Amino acid sequence: MGVNVKDKRRESKKYKIRTVFLGAALILSLTACENPFAGIGESRPDEPSSEERADTGFIVTGPNSYDSADTSILVGRDDEKGTATFLNLELGRNYTLSIDGTTRFYDKYRESISFDQVEIGDIVDVTFLKSKKHLTTLQLSPDAWVYEDVEKYEINTVRGEVSIGSEVYKLTSNTQYLSENRSMDSMELNAADVLSFQGIDSQILTVRVEKGHGYLRLTNDENFVGGWIEIGQTQIRRITQDMLLPVPEGSYQVNISNKGGGGIKNVTINRNEETTLDIGDLEIPEPQYGMVLFSLDPASAELYIDGEKTDPSGPVELLYGIHQLIARAEGYQSVTQYIRVAQESGGINVVLDANASEDDKESSATSSADTVSEHYRVYVNAPEGAEVYLDGNYVGIAPCSFRKAPGAHVVTLRKNYCETRSYTVQIDDEEKDLSYSFADLVPYNSGSTTSGNGSSTTSGNGSSTVSGNGSSTTSGNGSTR
Repeated sequence: MGVNVKDKRRESKKYKIRTVFLGAALILSLTACENPFAGIGESRPDEPSSEERADTGFIVTGPNSYDSADTSILVGRDDEKGTATFLNLELGRNYTLSIDGTTRFYDKYRESISFDQVEIGDIVDVTFLKSKKHLTTLQLSPDAWVYEDVEKYEINTVRGEVSIGSEVYKLTSNTQYLSENRSMDSMELNAADVLSFQGIDSQILTVRVEKGHGYLRLTNDENFVGGWIEIGQTQIRRITQDMLLPVPEGSYQVNISNKGGGGIKNVTINRNEETTLDIGDLEIPEPQYGMVLFSLDPASAELYIDGEKTDPSGPVELLYGIHQLIARAEGYQSVTQYIRVAQESGGINVVLDANASEDDKESSATSSADTVSEHYRVYVNAPEGAEVYLDGNYVGIAPCSFRKAPGAHVVTLRKNYCETRSYTVQIDDEEKDLSYSFADLVPYNSGSTTSGNGSSTTSGNGSSTVSGNGSSTTSGNGSTR
């Protein structure tokens, strides 16, 4: 049979078309085979989960690979070694991961940031390759809340609670206490400190000192012992010999007064540093007196001036300067305030609120010197050789002791060539002695980044209550990062 030329051309054309299709398919196949494992270990929304993918028994890792994820606290970093250390919140254990140029960092909104924008103590979500101990991604946890620069708060380690405004949060065994990226003991917190808090749900996981405290010592103060010192708006104290006062860091006007003499000096307090203020050049004039007439409501209230019971039925002669006033009456809340006498005569009205709560009655009762037992003492056994101050007043050289007075008190420890440390302790009202052994003081320029966190020990009730009492009315309504 003869072959139709038109049919042969048609067959030849079909063959060429099939060849083109086969060639294109071969090119696509080869292109896809260049990286048959691309994307394994990565998490994309449009990909099936690892459980849905076939297990080939072979994993190829890349810069985006990870096999583990965790919500943790950043507790350390070593820029020279290129590592970061995290605290696992479930197990309470630390683990260290390497960081390189492929590691990615994000804020809580998934916007890119640098590692320098992440602080020690931040709560973070991390993904990492456990087999290689490599950090893949780090994000400031969207589930974490932050209260910044809180001045009014109450920390009670007895109940393991923190009150910020009207909210109450729980402390945990994982809670980190930090000051300038240094781990610290919870008792090193001072009521004058300004703090930031981070947590998840009802738990506080990080307490960071944003504005700490230093110490003020007076020199050449012999003529002013028994007088008064005012430090800005932070505190008013009676001047005692060799006192060392914890003061919030910052600049202040210091008002010294005694028997009408004294004056004002300026001072700057740096965190964890001792500042000496020479008051030997202040004026010491002849004593001046003013006559003060007190009006008490109720009239049956008892009046105490500088700790001594005073008859308010007539004018009371007082030295120029600051005096402490206490008024108390049964069934009323006690009033404690400071008054300044600076003129020949004047009057002061004192009104007590009725229906005092039981807590107020107990507080009023324990404030009387005659209700404090003289038979039980508080012993500070360590660190040996350190100067011990109770609420700024010199006690002695450790080991030493002081009379037991229930309530929150600040114990300050000082030693030459070492960093001064303060601890807020809650002294119980049990009829027994109480002992404290604090961590060794850290020498200056020692290179140490910790203060012996966890090494302080207490026999008896070692609890503490710290209440922030700054002048701000902010109640923890800080910004959320």
